[in-house]
Amino acid sequence: MEKADLSVPSTTIEPPFHPTYDMKTVIGLALAEDAGDRGDVTCMATIPADTEAEAHFIAKEDGVIAGVALSEIIFNEVDPSLELEWLVKDGNYIHRGYQFGKVSGRARSIIVAERVVLNFMQRMSGIATLTKAMASAAHPACILETRKTAPGLRLVDKWAVLIGGGKNHRMGLFDMAMIKDNHISVAGGVTEAIRSVDQFLRQNELQMEVEIETRTLQEVENVLQYASQNKTSLTRIMLDNMVVPLLGGDVDVSMLKDAVDLIKGRFETEASGNVTLDTVKKIGSTGVTYISSGALTHSVKALDISLKIDTELALEVGRRTKRA
Repeated sequence: MEKADLSVPSTTIEPPFHPTYDMKTVIGLALAEDAGDRGDVTCMATIPADTEAEAHFIAKEDGVIAGVALSEIIFNEVDPSLELEWLVKDGNYIHRGYQFGKVSGRARSIIVAERVVLNFMQRMSGIATLTKAMASAAHPACILETRKTAPGLRLVDKWAVLIGGGKNHRMGLFDMAMIKDNHISVAGGVTEAIRSVDQFLRQNELQMEVEIETRTLQEVENVLQYASQNKTSLTRIMLDNMVVPLLGGDVDVSMLKDAVDLIKGRFETEASGNVTLDTVKKIGSTGVTYISSGALTHSVKALDISLKIDTELALEVGRRTKRA
């Protein structure tokens, strides 16, 4: 068995904090939608209850592995007697064809857990792989995801971003005051919106990060003028859609650079809009603190991973189909 490439530092990456999110409930729902009201009828029909087996995880693509820690929770929920061995940790880079872990124990339990484990791990690994690529290209700017996550999988998606080397934006509506375009439109402008947030936080004795979205250089100037004349909780200015797409796939970042120069480090800055793997390096060169990308989670391509009991046959088929 070939060993995986362990060139990425092997550190335990904890999931982000959420005050109400229950990971075991999410896992339970995933297992329940598979089991329905009968359980795995095929396993019951073909595999004696006491049959034991060993199955190996095989990478069918190069990428960053994510979901190792989560998979252990899933296997334990299905059958605590299952034993797991890993050659990788979350965040390691793996190559196509590598067998990077194995699970052994009751065959029925392995097969029942298989698809749920792979669904989580493939999605998380896809997110982590794209995040790693974007974070490397964007440096020294930091890559953030957004709230454009799969419903019910907010914490899982954001965990994958951390594993890939990105940082987390706000978890939800509760942990950061983020003044966006619709708030600004209703409030009557950026100055009115930020003033209202400052008043609300003072009245309710709340302390949290505050970000405001700006769409023009004039809005940036209005925010800076307000901040220079008032005590404010503002911590970050979003520079939205100041990256202008050009013919041929290139982008014009001059407006973004002008905005960063106006702010002069008085607040954190965040570029948003027209962020892709092809454009993120140029965006990062403007001096922005953060670059946020919804694509990290809303249109992720899953990393192809399999879990096979007959490893030799699986590898033979994989070589035939150029996937191992």
